[in-house]
Amino acid sequence: MPKSNNKILIVAAFFSIYVIWGSTYLLNKIAVTELPPFMLASIRFTVASILIFIIAKISGISLAITKKQFINCSIIGFLFLTFGNGGVVWALKYVDSGFTALEISAQPLVILLMMYFLEGKKIQPMSMIGVLFGIIGIYLLVSQKELISQEGMALGMFTIFLCMLSWAFGSLYVAKADFPKNYFINTGYQMLTGGVMLFVASLLFGEKWSSPTKWTQPVQISMGLLIIFGSIIAFTAFNFLLRVVSPEKVATSTYVNPIIALFMGWYLLNEQVTEQSIIAAIILLTGVYFINTKKKLTLYSRFKK
Repeated sequence: MPKSNNKILIVAAFFSIYVIWGSTYLLNKIAVTELPPFMLASIRFTVASILIFIIAKISGISLAITKKQFINCSIIGFLFLTFGNGGVVWALKYVDSGFTALEISAQPLVILLMMYFLEGKKIQPMSMIGVLFGIIGIYLLVSQKELISQEGMALGMFTIFLCMLSWAFGSLYVAKADFPKNYFINTGYQMLTGGVMLFVASLLFGEKWSSPTKWTQPVQISMGLLIIFGSIIAFTAFNFLLRVVSPEKVATSTYVNPIIALFMGWYLLNEQVTEQSIIAAIILLTGVYFINTKKKLTLYSRFKK
């Protein structure tokens, strides 16, 4: 593929995970008010995978993958979708969509620390500043008594944190494991396996399923947007980026996601946005900037010389 075309794809992919994923918090929040969380996520990803395979078949793209690739897709399907996304959707029953996106904005910090502890990658001085900002921002976010005193809020925040760990580990795993070369097919198998495991989880939790014809119109629209844009388009873009750029760069989507989610949640769902949350957002996103910047500390550079 020509470099110019590849650059265009990378820009388009980043737009997808920045903007589209920023709106999925709102869409999931709307849907989970009416639908059980694991049922919601299972339908979303299973239907999306079927549509992906139909499109691939019509386009003449082979669906064949090796046993090892299928196992890897299943592992990522669990880390990203079954646990990673399913847990977040469940938490949205108790946590506002904007707050959820804001907490997840700390994911670059989690990835950086995981790369340090699991892969021995050194943390650069600028990134150390980012880590400090990230810890302060998270503390300010989760220490708001008026929010954490709400029923289920603390458990929801802890669940989101566990989901961040799952996504972070999955991001590192994707960069090294063997997957189908076609990103579209790769996405399809991850969603199929993740959707099936979410179906099993839904049965284990005794969720009551309902027909789409009985859903309200806002839920039907939200599910359609989640399947087409949030799943097929954005998740394919996410898989593509994980193979062509570093995991911490992909995680910079958390710069934009919380801003979009906070605004949409406040404007469309009248969600509460406290002053402390805004301060926490500024500090967190500043930390994310320092983690991902390539600039060097002037004093440190001079000392090294």
